[in-house]
Amino acid sequence: MPAVTLDCALISALVERWRKETNTFHFSVGEMTITLEDVALLLGLSIDGKPVTDVDVDPKSLCENLLGKAPIDFKGAVKLTWLKEVFSECHEDASIEQIEYSTRAYLLYLLGSTIFASTSGNKVSVMYLSLFKDFDEAGKYAWGAAALAFLYRALGNASLKSQRTISGSLTLLQCWSYYHLNIGRPKLKKEPENCFPFLLKWTENRSGSRMGINLPTYRKALDSLQPSDVQWLPYKDMDFSVVPDDIKNSLVLSASRTMLICFDKAEKHLPDRCLRQFGLPQPIPKDVEDWKRKICLMDSKEELPSELKEWSDRYELIENGVASVDESEYLQWYEKITRKFVGRAESWESRFRQTIKAMHEVVKIVNSISTNGMDREDRKLFSNVKTMVHKCWTEKYADSPSEGDSTKRTGKRRREG
Repeated sequence: MPAVTLDCALISALVERWRKETNTFHFSVGEMTITLEDVALLLGLSIDGKPVTDVDVDPKSLCENLLGKAPIDFKGAVKLTWLKEVFSECHEDASIEQIEYSTRAYLLYLLGSTIFASTSGNKVSVMYLSLFKDFDEAGKYAWGAAALAFLYRALGNASLKSQRTISGSLTLLQCWSYYHLNIGRPKLKKEPENCFPFLLKWTENRSGSRMGINLPTYRKALDSLQPSDVQWLPYKDMDFSVVPDDIKNSLVLSASRTMLICFDKAEKHLPDRCLRQFGLPQPIPKDVEDWKRKICLMDSKEELPSELKEWSDRYELIENGVASVDESEYLQWYEKITRKFVGRAESWESRFRQTIKAMHEVVKIVNSISTNGMDREDRKLFSNVKTMVHKCWTEKYADSPSEGDSTKRTGKRRREG
């Protein structure tokens, strides 16, 4: 999976909009979410197949049996640095067993550095090793659905004030935003051709970056998000001839109201709350039933009976929408049940002070520029610019109070009152 430079401010702004009760972002235009379609097309991972879970196995035994060794002080997870140091070299005369150990270590490293990245950035649970016992079977799992379950859980945890870090595929999160929202999206040198998965569009094809935007700016942009800033169907004009048939055939599951499973994580996939992302009108969605979020490190299949049943019924749980829907009813309902704004409203006084400060800086810059070395025409042009700047300053802003003056005056009025 190619690297995408992460925009931490954009990611933080998106996390603030996440609601773990519905696994959706709450924007001013309504709810949106990362769906199975996004995972399949952006990451190229399978969203259909066996759930990513297995029988309960002792982690240390699992590590020793499938990697041939375990690190000292092993506690259920291994460091990515340990995997790299121990298994990065596989000699030509290595036995089949040693090659299998190195292959599993590489796959575990890949998972731990991409779709199942931890908050530490350097650890991965060995529970995934059990799925690589048989390499032929490993390709039959719904890795994309598991990646989304993992990211949903990570977003839910990160949205709490008590947690300051986030795990999971942040590349998926950021590229989802690039495709769906006209906020923080970098410019491209040209539209790429024949690239799959679709996140490749944002890897090495930028003509510029917007990484300098800070969190308050993103927060304000999302507060004022307009329907014209949203692309509900960003993939409709993409070249689907490059998409593998198994991925295309499984896209019907993108609208399945099912349970996503990743070992100890069971998360609801609720496309009925975001039907506009499937080209359907949005009615008032049905209530979301509470579900048990597993918290132990490794769950046996017996501990997830209802969740596994939902996943097995995924083709029977597809949302088709209703053609005759008045979306104004949904928007009126949505206004009542959500908090549309995260940032603090900025007063006109504050904006005016910022303008005064900026104009004062312009005056200082103009006054500091020397005309030495300029020819007659350039000096005349600069003189006109300087006159315009000073005229604007003296007529509009020179008598306006500075921020310090305003504070003093406000304080004085308070003392007098």
